[in-house]
Amino acid sequence: MNSTARKAVIAVAIAFLVYALYAQHYNIAVYIFGGIAYLVWSYFKEGTVYLATQAFHKQDYEKTKKLLSEIKNPDRLRKGRRNFYEFMMGNLALKEERIEDAEYHFQLASRLPWRRDNEKGMVLIHLANINLRKKELERVAAYLDVTEQLKLTSRQKSIIEKIKNEVNRQSSGKQN
Repeated sequence: MNSTARKAVIAVAIAFLVYALYAQHYNIAVYIFGGIAYLVWSYFKEGTVYLATQAFHKQDYEKTKKLLSEIKNPDRLRKGRRNFYEFMMGNLALKEERIEDAEYHFQLASRLPWRRDNEKGMVLIHLANINLRKKELERVAAYLDVTEQLKLTSRQKSIIEKIKNEVNRQSSGKQN
C-alpha cells in the first residue's frame, strides 16, 4: 500500500473508531485501533518496498524510483525490507550511471541479512562489477572470494567466471 492509500485507510478507520466509541462498541473499537496501529507500524517498518519490488521485477524503473522516494527514512525499515530497498536503489543508481551512489547502496545491502545466498550473491556480483569498472582489482577479488562461500545459480557462476576472466585479462595487461 502506498503512503497516500495508507493515509486514506487510516482516516476512514479513525472515523469508524469514533463511531464505535460513540456507540459504545468497545470490542470493535479495539480491533479498529489495532488495525490503525498496524498501518502506522507498517508505514515505518515496511514502507512501499514491496510495491517497488513488484515494479522493479516488471522493469518499471520510474515507478520503482517513485515508490522508493516515498520512504523518507530508510533506517527505520526492518532489515527484511531494508536489504531490498538498498539493492533497488543501487540498481537505479547504476542505470543512471551514478557509480559511487550505486556502490554505496550495494555495500549497505551486502551488510544486511538475506534469506537466500543467491540474493546476496547478486549484491556481491554488482559490487565486483562496479570495482572492475573502477579498475580496483584487489577489491574485485575480495568480493569474488566471498561469493565462493555462497550457493549460487549457474547464471551467477557464469557471470563470476566472466568477471574473473576480465580481471585476469586486465592484470596481465598491466604486467606487459
